[in-house]
Amino acid sequence: MSELRPESIAALTDAVATASAERLPLEISGAGTKRGMGRPVEATHRLSLSALRGIMLYEPEELVISAHAGTTLIEIEQSLAQKGQQLAFEPPDWARLLGTAPGTQTIGGIVAANLAGPRRLTAGAARDHLLGFQAVSGRGELFKAGGRVVKNVTGFDLSKLLAGSFGTLAVMSEVTLKVLPRPERTATLLLLDQDAATAAGSMAAALGSSNEVSGAAWLPALLAQRVGVGEGAAVTALRFEGLDASVDFRLDALMGLIGGAASRLDGARSDDFWCRVRDAEPFGADPSRDVWRVSVAPLDGARLVAALPEAEAYLDWAGGLVWLALPAAPDGNSARIRQAKGPSGHATLVRAAADVRARVAVFEPEPAPLAALSRRVKASFDPLGILNPGRMVEGV
Repeated sequence: MSELRPESIAALTDAVATASAERLPLEISGAGTKRGMGRPVEATHRLSLSALRGIMLYEPEELVISAHAGTTLIEIEQSLAQKGQQLAFEPPDWARLLGTAPGTQTIGGIVAANLAGPRRLTAGAARDHLLGFQAVSGRGELFKAGGRVVKNVTGFDLSKLLAGSFGTLAVMSEVTLKVLPRPERTATLLLLDQDAATAAGSMAAALGSSNEVSGAAWLPALLAQRVGVGEGAAVTALRFEGLDASVDFRLDALMGLIGGAASRLDGARSDDFWCRVRDAEPFGADPSRDVWRVSVAPLDGARLVAALPEAEAYLDWAGGLVWLALPAAPDGNSARIRQAKGPSGHATLVRAAADVRARVAVFEPEPAPLAALSRRVKASFDPLGILNPGRMVEGV
């Protein structure tokens, strides 16, 4: 497979237009950190956006930043940190999980995959922070949607649509994102030795209180040990962010509400813990295991863990996100996971061998009416099906 590496928007548009005219499928790539996620793409050329990089606009007072899609996330985060700001949806870096180089992923890849970390509970997903974008359709046509101010909703639905499309609808060349201030302080309350069901109740109580928890996760003893907390016990982690005095007040108030054996993490130790949870670090050391990410109703997370005793598992998003690692299987454990999950929720195979991902449904299968709608949407953006063909669904 040859690589195309356009260095300008005009060159990108020409590359896609030429591929469309010649009906040549393209694999869309930034830094390539997520090539191991989704179904393998069979394409003639790889279209790399790595040369289209750099921050084009950053207005801290307006809480907005615009960057070329090939800009590394770390460059954006460093610029924001200088002004005391952040991407509030807390984008993860799955480099260790997927066997790629840490710190190299691009903002375009993050948005295309619609990834978000533990703060999704309160801040939403990447698509909720995408104000606008510029992209090239499968026809080779350059178009824009959205704007550069938070109140501008022109084309906002297209921003929602492109986020999470994994490059199958259009090639994003620029993105504009909302940013928010970094909290003055962060601290984490660790409740010790709870099982998954008890932890689900504790997390629900915390979120239902007035104490503004920005992260809620549960790790069994083995996985807690892998991220350096718990001292041999399972941990239920509740994060508090904000002004210094407010963090102390809310943390103490929640300890009084829930009770039980507890410890706490402050500052850098708290941040480090949530980075490890965010990046699925407990599963990064053993690449032989199939890894799944299952979104369910929060109180169903513990039930799913109990239904899969052979799996290593932990809960994020107050139980609404279940991370699972199982010994590799010919079907990537797809039948087992989806049977245990039941008809609700969404299961995504994040890591498995390429041949496994080629023959199983990596993303949650859509009901027939929704699948038909997805095909029509795909045809409207990419009628010849040249952009990342088969990445999400076989034959599409």
